[in-house]
Amino acid sequence: MGNVYVDFIQGKVKFSLAYNAKVQDIIKGINSLGYQVVNSADVLSNVSGDVVRWSGFAIPPPNLNTIEGRFYLCVIFTVPLLLHMFLNNGVLHNPIVQLILCIPVIIIGMKQFGKSAFNSIKSGIPNMDVLITLGSLSAFIYSLFGTIIYYNTDQLHNFLFYETAATIITIIMLGNMIESRSVKQTTTAIKDLTAIQPSKAKMIVGEFNKNEIIEVDINSIAPFDVLLVNNGDKIPVDGEIIFGDATIDESMITGESMPVEKKKGDKVIGGTILVNGSIKMLAKKVGKDTVLSQIIELVKNAQSSKPKIQRVGDKVSAIFVPAVVLIAIITFIISATIAKLSITASLLDSIAVLVISCPCAMGLATPTALMVGIGRAAKNGILIKGGETIENFATIKTIVFDKTGTLTTGKFKIDKIETFGIEENEIKGMLYHIEKHSSHPIAKSLVNECKAFANDFMGNTLIEFKEEKGLGISAKDNAGTTYLISSYQGAKDLTTDATHSLYICRNRDLIATIDLTDELKLNAKETITELKKKGIKTILLSGDSNYKCQQIANDLGMDAFYGEQSPSQKIEVISKLVKEAPTAMVGDGINDAPALTKATVGISMSNATQVAINSAQIIILNSSDLSFVIKALNLSKHTLLTIKQNLFWAFFYNIIAIPFAAIGMLSPMIAAMSMGFSDVIVVGNSLRLNLKKIFS
Repeated sequence: MGNVYVDFIQGKVKFSLAYNAKVQDIIKGINSLGYQVVNSADVLSNVSGDVVRWSGFAIPPPNLNTIEGRFYLCVIFTVPLLLHMFLNNGVLHNPIVQLILCIPVIIIGMKQFGKSAFNSIKSGIPNMDVLITLGSLSAFIYSLFGTIIYYNTDQLHNFLFYETAATIITIIMLGNMIESRSVKQTTTAIKDLTAIQPSKAKMIVGEFNKNEIIEVDINSIAPFDVLLVNNGDKIPVDGEIIFGDATIDESMITGESMPVEKKKGDKVIGGTILVNGSIKMLAKKVGKDTVLSQIIELVKNAQSSKPKIQRVGDKVSAIFVPAVVLIAIITFIISATIAKLSITASLLDSIAVLVISCPCAMGLATPTALMVGIGRAAKNGILIKGGETIENFATIKTIVFDKTGTLTTGKFKIDKIETFGIEENEIKGMLYHIEKHSSHPIAKSLVNECKAFANDFMGNTLIEFKEEKGLGISAKDNAGTTYLISSYQGAKDLTTDATHSLYICRNRDLIATIDLTDELKLNAKETITELKKKGIKTILLSGDSNYKCQQIANDLGMDAFYGEQSPSQKIEVISKLVKEAPTAMVGDGINDAPALTKATVGISMSNATQVAINSAQIIILNSSDLSFVIKALNLSKHTLLTIKQNLFWAFFYNIIAIPFAAIGMLSPMIAAMSMGFSDVIVVGNSLRLNLKKIFS
């Protein structure tokens, strides 16, 4: 068996199959459901031989493009049918005139709902259109029967319900039209993200000193083209600054409100705005490879995925329709026999049951909320890979954080230097001359901090350098003196004090110890505090020393810590925590990727390794601000709550309304209006997600 998902909002169908299937068979099956495949190119591009594993292609939802025209056409014929109830006009009371007015509405209704109903029954999964079709057709056929049998008799008026048949179709179509307009509002995130993309760019062409600037279409830019971006322009594509500096507003991508300063060598993102300055940039990623294009595609895919709660709704709908048809039949039998009502009254009660029970809102409950929730997250710098991720993250009880690059910035500063027979400034000069030959992240921080003390190193010229992973870096000068900058592992024979970050040795004599501090990320303390207020357990999981992990965990007020953990040990810790409660993992390194995959929800920062980003289900674009984890959590909880509210209303509204219709307290026309009203409420409740104070 496989999975099929028809996304009526994006006009696409996506499917995965566990068995081999021919492309033409799949297209034929989709066409049989009332859809028409208009572009199978995407299918064919993902085909190996004649077998499809996963694919998607555009299909126009049936009749959606002409829904307004059909509704207005129905109104033209339905209004005169309704007027005969209020006007003493002989023509409007004529059964033949009423039949002529009703027929066009019935034809439109059957094309709109009947075809879909027939195909759903044929596929074995009756949908909501079955109820609409049965309700309107019952009223029409009953009226047609009366017109033929009792024409020119006094009993004829007891059989004429052409206005009921027409009104049911017209009102339901009005609800569909309002629904389609409302649903379009839930897709504003993709539209807004697409609008960020510039359409033109300034390209620098020509030989050196003979440069010419021409305006080109954004789609014609290729990697390594040189582009000019001036004050107020949008960055055309992803690339690197090769000349100039600028202030760039990246808020639409990262969610960070403050503009950032960029200089030669810095990367820039397509779609962001150059607020001040002028730069020349080298195009690196264009078209579908840009960050913005990937975000748009990710949002589209995420909005199409089904959470578990929607699958429950789908199963309920599949059972609900046949059950309602049975209830309508029972209503007719009881009304006509036990309640001794007329055939007319009994029929109208059963029609009302069919119409009021139509679970249209149930189909809208989840996708509209996901559209708004995931879309709003994307516009605020949070990428969520799917509806199931939202559902899982909303129920998280434990969040595990990596240390370096996640809780901390990875930028180290010297907190304290203790020297033994040597000046502190000379130690800093030594650090500069030795550490500049290391590629370790700590080394880069030390080089930047100690650069001003380069001339304070009094030793001879350093000529040999050797870096040992997990130990440190050593050097030798031209006089044969050896120097070692290492962790405690390299100095354990010289001291029993293992509490320092670095140990500096000269000819096997300990001459200094250094304590480093790793700068905490923005809002790290506030984020941990807020998570604890929400009853979420916070844990530090790192490959760093137990001493440093304990220090960070204590400073932030975390519940527990695990230090000196290898990637395999991290997986064991996460596996254990997941068994105890739903657990999220926040990390950024290659060594975090397995743990991110093992967690209930993996969260990665945008400056993480590509492996970590691919392993995560949530990506925080503003990698410097940890509070976006809270924002993602709040949005997930609000979105899941909205889905539950929608499903509750859609389902229990029907359950409560059915008895009223069955005992004759609702006419078919009132039932149709009520059903349409439930659709509007569900869509409106989803749109409220755009107004809730989630990111404050």
